[in-house]
Amino acid sequence: MPRYAMLIDQRRCVGCMACIVACKNENKVPPGMFRTRVAETTAGIFPKLRMELRSELCNHCDHAPCVDACPTGASHKEADGSVQIDKSRCVGCKACMAACPYDARYVHPDGHVDKCSFCNHRTKVGKAPACVETCIGGSRIFGDLNDPNSEISRRLREHHVRVLLPEVGTKPKVFYINRFSTPGQEG
Repeated sequence: MPRYAMLIDQRRCVGCMACIVACKNENKVPPGMFRTRVAETTAGIFPKLRMELRSELCNHCDHAPCVDACPTGASHKEADGSVQIDKSRCVGCKACMAACPYDARYVHPDGHVDKCSFCNHRTKVGKAPACVETCIGGSRIFGDLNDPNSEISRRLREHHVRVLLPEVGTKPKVFYINRFSTPGQEG
């Protein structure tokens, strides 16, 4: 059984937002709502400023607080390690939204909570998530952590990576290669 993860190489992201458009189109995300977003931050002290573009989405955590918080079991983990939502079981209570430290969920106009699914409808048939497939910079790498020969496993071995909010202990499966770090240096 695969164990899916995503690596986002921030050095390659050009901020084109094609990932957002592809996700919205593929998953029929309503206007004004997003399953993935690109955050723009500025760091440094003038005149030595730098801008960072960081793609953010559900982190499909190994220790997912959203799953623990869901009273109906709508938020659950699949055998492939991804965190999914069964819309038919979701009552829209927003407990999962409150529990998610990544602010990765929204309430769909139909009343259920929604988020990135790693395009599980695509991965089940051997396709990459829409955001990965459309990324013109090749910054998103998706694959199986259980396969030591997969591109994501190889890149995770070759590069220093970081996760968002490591201090919360969720063990996210979205990793980042920081634009400004050097190998072996915390990003």
